[in-house]
Amino acid sequence: MKETAAFTAVVLAADRHGRDPLAAAAGVCCKAMVRIDGTPMLDLVVKALSASRHVEAIVISGRREAQLEGSEFLADALARGVIRWVEPCASPSASAYSALQSLPAGSAVLVTTADHPLLRAEIVDEFLQRSLESGADVGVGLTDYAGIRSRFPAAKKTVTRFRDGGFCGCNLFSFMTPASHRVAAAWRHVEQQRKNPLRVIRQLGWWSVLRYLLGWMTLAQALGQLSRRLEVSIAPIHLPYAEAAIDVDSMADQQLVEGIAGTRN
Repeated sequence: MKETAAFTAVVLAADRHGRDPLAAAAGVCCKAMVRIDGTPMLDLVVKALSASRHVEAIVISGRREAQLEGSEFLADALARGVIRWVEPCASPSASAYSALQSLPAGSAVLVTTADHPLLRAEIVDEFLQRSLESGADVGVGLTDYAGIRSRFPAAKKTVTRFRDGGFCGCNLFSFMTPASHRVAAAWRHVEQQRKNPLRVIRQLGWWSVLRYLLGWMTLAQALGQLSRRLEVSIAPIHLPYAEAAIDVDSMADQQLVEGIAGTRN
């Protein structure tokens, strides 16, 4: 993969289950259109992606008509050919897989989410550049939890703990080769099996799960094991931006992000 490779960005912008509480409270069609500092989150994400030197096209997996109705910016971006929509599926993983399958074979793809209003072109570019430099099939954006806790002590984050520390996901995934689609397919399968943890454990391997639970496994070892299972190479892409891991899943998250955005402005 050349370091100048251009990516198609896929933005997952549909609500996971019916009417989202945040959307209902804000009186908008879906969570993606909840406003931060007066601007819909989806607008903010599209602006960040549009300013990235690595992104050449943007695809939104969401409710096209309703989202266009709520944003003059999106309507203008659509008219100028900056963005286009694809139909979402029943879950984020299924939507991501469907979007990947709809793109030309060999496309380099960035997958992110619409509830990522602190995303900036600088973050996108560093993630994609490091992904390319890794030489992997798939890159997974991660941030050290200690950095998040230091900068944003009020943030409530899901932390995955390994022997070498705790990490939080950044909702940034790069799919850089045809083989990478196997990871998207596995993500979809695991999500389908989320109510049956024994099946998920069998896919990862009992010994690997035990090592993780006992705190013996490093992040690199865990991703190495998963890579071997799926026959692809998956690289952790460490980002030095605490805000890259801040998404909006609750009213508390919205208030936190409003405060951060207000300080930045």
